[in-house]
Amino acid sequence: MVMLVLQACGNNTASTKGASSAGGNNTAEAAGSEPASKVPAVLNFGYIGSNKLNVPGGAEGWGFYKGIIQEELKKYGITEVKLTGFPNGPDQTESLISGRLDFGSLGDTPAIIAYASGAKTRLISQSSAHTVGYLIGKKDGPKTVKDLQGKTIAIQKGSFMHRYVVGLLKQEGVTGYKLVHMLIPDATAALARGDVDATTNVGIPALKLIDQGYTHLDDASSHPDLLGSSATVVSEDYLAKFPDFPKVWNEAREKALADLKQHEDEYYQFLAEINDTTPELAKQVNPISDIKDTAFTEEGTKLLEGTKNFLVEEKLAKKDFNISDWQLQ
Repeated sequence: MVMLVLQACGNNTASTKGASSAGGNNTAEAAGSEPASKVPAVLNFGYIGSNKLNVPGGAEGWGFYKGIIQEELKKYGITEVKLTGFPNGPDQTESLISGRLDFGSLGDTPAIIAYASGAKTRLISQSSAHTVGYLIGKKDGPKTVKDLQGKTIAIQKGSFMHRYVVGLLKQEGVTGYKLVHMLIPDATAALARGDVDATTNVGIPALKLIDQGYTHLDDASSHPDLLGSSATVVSEDYLAKFPDFPKVWNEAREKALADLKQHEDEYYQFLAEINDTTPELAKQVNPISDIKDTAFTEEGTKLLEGTKNFLVEEKLAKKDFNISDWQLQ
Protein backbone atom coordinates (compact mmCIF):
# COMPACT_ATOMS: atom_id res chain seq x y z
CA MET A 1 0.00 0.00 0.00
CA VAL A 2 2.86 2.36 0.82
CA MET A 3 4.39 1.67 -2.59
CA LEU A 4 1.08 2.44 -4.30
CA VAL A 5 0.67 5.70 -2.39
CA LEU A 6 4.23 6.82 -3.23
CA GLN A 7 3.73 5.93 -6.88
CA ALA A 8 0.50 7.90 -7.01
CA CYS A 9 2.18 10.94 -5.42
CA GLY A 10 5.04 10.75 -7.90
CA ASN A 11 2.67 10.62 -10.85
CA ASN A 12 0.61 13.52 -9.53
CA THR A 13 3.74 15.63 -9.04
CA ALA A 14 4.98 15.05 -12.58
CA SER A 15 1.56 15.74 -14.05
CA THR A 16 1.26 18.95 -12.05
CA LYS A 17 4.62 20.19 -13.34
CA GLY A 18 3.63 19.47 -16.91
CA ALA A 19 0.27 21.20 -16.48
CA SER A 20 1.59 24.30 -14.69
CA SER A 21 4.04 25.04 -17.50
CA ALA A 22 1.27 24.80 -20.10
CA GLY A 23 -1.43 26.95 -18.59
CA GLY A 24 -3.26 24.08 -16.91
CA ASN A 25 -3.38 21.72 -19.90
CA ASN A 26 -1.38 18.53 -20.33
CA THR A 27 0.42 19.82 -23.41
CA ALA A 28 2.54 16.70 -23.85
CA GLU A 29 -0.49 14.47 -24.27
CA ALA A 30 -2.32 17.05 -26.39
CA ALA A 31 0.67 17.21 -28.74
CA GLY A 32 0.64 13.46 -29.19
CA SER A 33 3.86 13.03 -27.22
CA GLU A 34 4.65 10.74 -24.34
CA PRO A 35 2.81 11.69 -21.12
CA ALA A 36 4.88 14.14 -19.09
CA SER A 37 5.06 11.67 -16.18
CA LYS A 38 7.22 9.34 -18.29
CA VAL A 39 9.73 12.03 -19.25
CA PRO A 40 12.52 12.66 -16.69
CA ALA A 41 12.19 16.12 -15.14
CA VAL A 42 15.93 16.79 -15.53
CA LEU A 43 17.62 16.84 -18.93
CA ASN A 44 21.43 16.60 -19.07
CA PHE A 45 23.08 18.33 -22.04
CA GLY A 46 26.77 18.42 -22.97
CA TYR A 47 28.64 20.82 -25.23
CA ILE A 48 32.23 21.59 -26.17
CA GLY A 49 33.84 24.55 -24.45
CA SER A 50 33.94 26.40 -21.17
CA ASN A 51 32.74 29.90 -20.34
CA LYS A 52 31.29 31.93 -17.50
CA LEU A 53 27.75 31.71 -18.91
CA ASN A 54 27.98 27.89 -19.21
CA VAL A 55 26.29 27.77 -22.62
CA PRO A 56 27.46 26.90 -26.15
CA GLY A 57 27.20 29.25 -29.10
CA GLY A 58 24.80 28.88 -32.00
CA ALA A 59 21.03 28.65 -31.86
CA GLU A 60 21.26 26.14 -29.00
CA GLY A 61 23.30 28.47 -26.82
CA TRP A 62 21.11 31.45 -27.61
CA GLY A 63 18.01 29.41 -26.83
CA PHE A 64 19.37 28.38 -23.43
CA TYR A 65 20.68 31.89 -22.70
CA LYS A 66 17.31 33.50 -23.41
CA GLY A 67 15.26 30.70 -21.83
CA ILE A 68 13.48 29.91 -25.10
CA ILE A 69 14.43 26.24 -25.12
CA GLN A 70 13.67 25.77 -21.42
CA GLU A 71 10.17 27.15 -21.93
CA GLU A 72 9.53 24.74 -24.80
CA LEU A 73 10.81 21.75 -22.85
CA LYS A 74 8.65 22.59 -19.81
CA LYS A 75 5.62 21.71 -21.93
CA TYR A 76 6.79 18.10 -21.80
CA GLY A 77 7.54 17.88 -18.09
CA ILE A 78 11.23 18.85 -18.28
CA THR A 79 11.67 21.37 -15.48
CA GLU A 80 15.46 21.62 -15.40
CA VAL A 81 18.24 21.46 -17.99
CA LYS A 82 21.76 20.86 -16.70
CA LEU A 83 24.49 22.02 -19.07
CA THR A 84 28.06 20.72 -18.87
CA GLY A 85 31.01 21.95 -20.92
CA PHE A 86 33.71 19.51 -22.05
CA PRO A 87 37.26 20.16 -23.31
CA ASN A 88 36.81 17.80 -26.27
CA GLY A 89 34.46 15.40 -28.00
CA PRO A 90 35.90 12.10 -26.72
CA ASP A 91 35.39 13.22 -23.10
CA GLN A 92 31.81 14.17 -23.89
CA THR A 93 31.01 10.88 -25.61
CA GLU A 94 32.33 8.99 -22.58
CA SER A 95 29.82 10.83 -20.40
CA LEU A 96 27.05 10.11 -22.89
CA ILE A 97 27.89 6.40 -23.04
CA SER A 98 28.07 6.16 -19.24
CA GLY A 99 24.65 7.76 -18.84
CA ARG A 100 25.78 11.00 -17.19
CA LEU A 101 24.45 12.88 -20.22
CA ASP A 102 21.21 12.42 -22.13
CA PHE A 103 22.35 14.21 -25.27
CA GLY A 104 24.94 16.66 -26.49
CA SER A 105 26.41 18.69 -29.34
CA LEU A 106 29.98 18.03 -30.44
CA GLY A 107 32.17 17.72 -33.52
CA ASP A 108 31.27 15.17 -36.17
CA THR A 109 34.55 13.23 -35.88
CA PRO A 110 34.31 12.15 -32.21
CA ALA A 111 30.60 11.46 -32.66
CA ILE A 112 31.28 9.18 -35.64
CA ILE A 113 34.19 7.42 -33.91
CA ALA A 114 32.00 6.73 -30.87
CA TYR A 115 29.11 5.36 -32.93
CA ALA A 116 31.47 3.16 -34.96
CA SER A 117 32.81 1.82 -31.67
CA GLY A 118 29.35 0.73 -30.55
CA ALA A 119 28.01 3.77 -28.71
CA LYS A 120 24.22 3.58 -28.50
CA THR A 121 23.49 7.03 -29.91
CA ARG A 122 21.34 8.52 -32.66
CA LEU A 123 22.14 11.63 -34.66
CA ILE A 124 19.22 14.08 -34.43
CA SER A 125 20.62 17.25 -36.02
CA GLN A 126 23.64 18.87 -37.63
CA SER A 127 23.38 22.57 -36.85
CA SER A 128 26.58 23.65 -38.63
CA ALA A 129 28.67 22.31 -41.51
CA HIS A 130 31.42 24.92 -41.68
CA THR A 131 33.82 24.45 -38.76
CA VAL A 132 37.31 25.59 -39.73
CA GLY A 133 40.37 23.93 -38.21
CA TYR A 134 43.72 25.77 -38.17
CA LEU A 135 47.27 24.46 -38.28
CA ILE A 136 49.65 26.86 -36.53
CA GLY A 137 53.44 26.65 -36.38
CA LYS A 138 55.76 27.84 -33.63
CA LYS A 139 57.62 31.12 -33.97
CA ASP A 140 60.78 30.78 -36.06
CA GLY A 141 59.66 27.27 -36.94
CA PRO A 142 58.03 25.68 -40.00
CA LYS A 143 56.83 28.12 -42.65
CA THR A 144 54.79 25.74 -44.81
CA VAL A 145 52.88 22.49 -44.35
CA LYS A 146 55.64 20.59 -46.17
CA ASP A 147 58.13 21.82 -43.52
CA LEU A 148 56.34 19.49 -41.06
CA GLN A 149 58.10 16.47 -42.55
CA GLY A 150 59.42 14.56 -39.53
CA LYS A 151 58.10 17.20 -37.08
CA THR A 152 55.94 16.96 -33.94
CA ILE A 153 52.35 18.21 -34.04
CA ALA A 154 50.02 18.59 -31.07
CA ILE A 155 46.44 17.50 -31.73
CA GLN A 156 43.36 16.61 -29.73
CA LYS A 157 43.07 12.93 -30.53
CA GLY A 158 39.67 11.97 -31.90
CA SER A 159 38.59 15.55 -32.63
CA PHE A 160 37.63 16.98 -36.02
CA MET A 161 40.98 18.84 -35.99
CA HIS A 162 42.74 15.46 -35.77
CA ARG A 163 40.93 14.38 -38.90
CA TYR A 164 41.72 17.71 -40.61
CA VAL A 165 45.46 17.51 -39.93
CA VAL A 166 45.85 13.87 -40.96
CA GLY A 167 43.88 14.54 -44.14
CA LEU A 168 45.88 17.68 -44.90
CA LEU A 169 49.27 16.03 -44.41
CA LYS A 170 48.20 13.13 -46.60
CA GLN A 171 47.14 15.52 -49.37
CA GLU A 172 50.47 17.38 -49.08
CA GLY A 173 52.50 14.17 -49.10
CA VAL A 174 54.02 14.86 -45.67
CA THR A 175 55.25 11.75 -43.83
CA GLY A 176 57.34 10.84 -40.81
CA TYR A 177 55.56 13.31 -38.55
CA LYS A 178 54.61 12.60 -34.94
CA LEU A 179 51.21 13.40 -33.47
CA VAL A 180 50.93 13.97 -29.72
CA HIS A 181 47.62 14.25 -27.90
CA MET A 182 47.19 17.50 -25.95
CA LEU A 183 44.21 19.59 -24.97
CA ILE A 184 44.31 23.06 -26.53
CA PRO A 185 45.60 24.94 -23.42
CA ASP A 186 48.44 22.42 -23.00
CA ALA A 187 49.22 22.46 -26.73
CA THR A 188 49.34 26.25 -26.77
CA ALA A 189 51.79 26.26 -23.86
CA ALA A 190 53.92 23.59 -25.56
CA LEU A 191 53.96 25.64 -28.76
CA ALA A 192 55.16 28.70 -26.83
CA ARG A 193 57.98 26.68 -25.25
CA GLY A 194 58.93 25.16 -28.59
CA ASP A 195 58.23 21.63 -27.37
CA VAL A 196 56.08 21.00 -30.47
CA ASP A 197 56.55 22.34 -33.98
CA ALA A 198 52.88 22.98 -34.68
CA THR A 199 49.43 22.59 -33.18
CA THR A 200 45.81 22.63 -34.21
CA ASN A 201 43.26 25.14 -33.01
CA VAL A 202 39.91 26.57 -33.97
CA GLY A 203 38.00 29.83 -34.14
CA ILE A 204 38.93 32.87 -32.08
CA PRO A 205 41.72 31.16 -30.08
CA ALA A 206 43.41 30.27 -33.39
CA LEU A 207 43.19 33.85 -34.67
CA LYS A 208 44.60 35.15 -31.39
CA LEU A 209 47.66 32.90 -31.78
CA ILE A 210 48.20 34.16 -35.32
CA ASP A 211 47.94 37.78 -34.08
CA GLN A 212 50.64 36.95 -31.50
CA GLY A 213 53.10 36.08 -34.25
CA TYR A 214 52.70 32.32 -34.57
CA THR A 215 52.79 30.99 -38.12
CA HIS A 216 49.51 30.36 -39.93
CA LEU A 217 50.43 27.22 -41.87
CA ASP A 218 46.99 26.30 -43.15
CA ASP A 219 43.28 26.23 -42.38
CA ALA A 220 40.39 24.09 -43.56
CA SER A 221 38.64 26.93 -45.39
CA SER A 222 40.96 26.08 -48.30
CA HIS A 223 39.91 22.41 -48.15
CA PRO A 224 36.09 22.08 -48.22
CA ASP A 225 36.34 18.30 -47.82
CA LEU A 226 38.23 18.78 -44.52
CA LEU A 227 35.79 21.18 -42.88
CA GLY A 228 34.22 20.03 -39.65
CA SER A 229 30.55 19.92 -38.82
CA SER A 230 28.56 19.72 -35.63
CA ALA A 231 26.58 16.69 -34.48
CA THR A 232 23.81 16.62 -31.92
CA VAL A 233 23.39 13.08 -30.62
CA VAL A 234 21.05 11.55 -28.07
CA SER A 235 21.43 8.29 -26.19
CA GLU A 236 19.11 5.44 -27.05
CA ASP A 237 18.36 5.09 -23.34
CA TYR A 238 16.92 8.60 -23.28
CA LEU A 239 14.97 8.02 -26.48
CA ALA A 240 13.33 5.04 -24.83
CA LYS A 241 12.03 7.43 -22.16
CA PHE A 242 11.12 10.24 -24.56
CA PRO A 243 10.71 8.96 -28.17
CA ASP A 244 9.49 12.35 -29.44
CA PHE A 245 12.53 14.18 -28.13
CA PRO A 246 14.24 14.72 -31.53
CA LYS A 247 11.16 16.49 -32.89
CA VAL A 248 10.69 18.51 -29.72
CA TRP A 249 14.36 19.51 -29.59
CA ASN A 250 14.61 20.54 -33.23
CA GLU A 251 11.43 22.60 -33.04
CA ALA A 252 12.74 24.36 -29.91
CA ARG A 253 16.08 24.99 -31.58
CA GLU A 254 14.42 26.39 -34.71
CA LYS A 255 12.36 28.72 -32.53
CA ALA A 256 15.57 29.94 -30.86
CA LEU A 257 17.19 30.48 -34.28
CA ALA A 258 14.23 32.55 -35.47
CA ASP A 259 14.55 34.75 -32.39
CA LEU A 260 18.33 35.01 -32.84
CA LYS A 261 17.88 36.35 -36.38
CA GLN A 262 15.70 39.12 -34.96
CA HIS A 263 18.48 40.18 -32.57
CA GLU A 264 21.70 39.87 -34.56
CA ASP A 265 23.68 42.57 -32.74
CA GLU A 266 22.72 41.14 -29.35
CA TYR A 267 23.68 37.66 -30.53
CA TYR A 268 27.19 38.71 -31.57
CA GLN A 269 27.57 40.49 -28.22
CA PHE A 270 26.55 37.21 -26.56
CA LEU A 271 29.16 35.30 -28.60
CA ALA A 272 31.80 37.88 -27.70
CA GLU A 273 31.06 37.38 -24.01
CA ILE A 274 31.33 33.59 -24.06
CA ASN A 275 34.45 33.67 -26.25
CA ASP A 276 36.15 36.61 -24.50
CA THR A 277 36.47 38.62 -27.70
CA THR A 278 34.80 41.45 -29.62
CA PRO A 279 31.45 41.30 -31.43
CA GLU A 280 33.26 42.13 -34.69
CA LEU A 281 35.60 39.15 -34.39
CA ALA A 282 32.72 36.90 -33.26
CA LYS A 283 30.83 37.88 -36.42
CA GLN A 284 33.87 37.10 -38.57
CA VAL A 285 34.44 33.66 -37.06
CA ASN A 286 30.86 32.53 -36.40
CA PRO A 287 28.49 34.29 -38.82
CA ILE A 288 24.80 33.57 -38.40
CA SER A 289 24.72 32.40 -42.02
CA ASP A 290 26.69 29.30 -40.96
CA ILE A 291 23.84 28.13 -38.70
CA LYS A 292 21.55 25.61 -40.39
CA ASP A 293 17.79 26.20 -40.08
CA THR A 294 16.86 22.53 -40.51
CA ALA A 295 18.03 19.41 -38.72
CA PHE A 296 19.82 18.01 -41.78
CA THR A 297 20.96 19.38 -45.13
CA GLU A 298 22.35 17.72 -48.23
CA GLU A 299 25.61 19.63 -47.74
CA GLY A 300 25.97 18.50 -44.15
CA THR A 301 25.16 14.86 -44.86
CA LYS A 302 27.71 14.80 -47.69
CA LEU A 303 30.35 16.15 -45.31
CA LEU A 304 29.45 13.49 -42.75
CA GLU A 305 29.83 10.77 -45.38
CA GLY A 306 33.25 12.06 -46.38
CA THR A 307 34.41 12.31 -42.77
CA LYS A 308 33.14 8.81 -41.97
CA ASN A 309 34.82 7.30 -45.02
CA PHE A 310 38.11 8.98 -44.14
CA LEU A 311 37.98 7.77 -40.53
CA VAL A 312 37.27 4.21 -41.63
CA GLU A 313 40.06 4.31 -44.21
CA GLU A 314 42.55 5.60 -41.63
CA LYS A 315 41.31 3.02 -39.10
CA LEU A 316 40.34 5.79 -36.69
CA ALA A 317 36.77 4.43 -36.81
CA LYS A 318 36.43 0.76 -35.91
CA LYS A 319 33.83 -0.15 -38.52
CA ASP A 320 31.96 1.24 -41.50
CA PHE A 321 28.25 2.05 -41.32
CA ASN A 322 25.55 3.90 -43.22
CA ILE A 323 25.00 7.47 -42.04
CA SER A 324 21.28 7.00 -42.75
CA ASP A 325 21.17 4.20 -40.15
CA TRP A 326 22.55 6.61 -37.54
CA GLN A 327 20.39 9.61 -38.46
CA LEU A 328 16.98 9.91 -36.86
CA GLN A 329 14.77 12.05 -39.09
